[in-house]
Formats: sequence, C-alpha cells, structure tokens
Amino acid sequence: MSDPAFWLCVSNADYEVSLEPRKVYEGMPDPEAQKLGMIRVIDESGEDYLFPASLFLPIALPHDVAVAVHRLAV
Repeated sequence: MSDPAFWLCVSNADYEVSLEPRKVYEGMPDPEAQKLGMIRVIDESGEDYLFPASLFLPIALPHDVAVAVHRLAV
C-alpha cells in the first residue's frame, strides 16, 4: 500500500462547520479537482468532500504513522 496523502487544515474560512483548523485530514487523489485548485479530503463520517486547496498544507507522515492513521479512519 502506498502512503495516503495527508493535509493540515490551516483555515476554515467559509467552512467553519465542516473543517477544524490544526486538524489532519486524509486526502484522496482527484486530478480534476486539483486542476480547479481544490482537494478532496475525508471527514469523520468517512465521506469525501472538495475544499479549496488554499485551506490546507500537505504534510508527510512517517510510513507507519500514515498507515495507522489510515486504519483508524476506516
């Protein structure tokens, strides 16, 4: 399994109900969304949603941490 992408929420402007600043979200590949400046992230319900990429910073986790976080979300 390759490591999933993770994103740190740095702002929840216009998405106060949906996003928590300083929280790490797991991302899903979505090339079409990226072309529009958006990213797809998975929330606590396991559903994925599109948000402006400007609200996040990509973060790299050590492999074993990434796997553990991914398993906790499933």
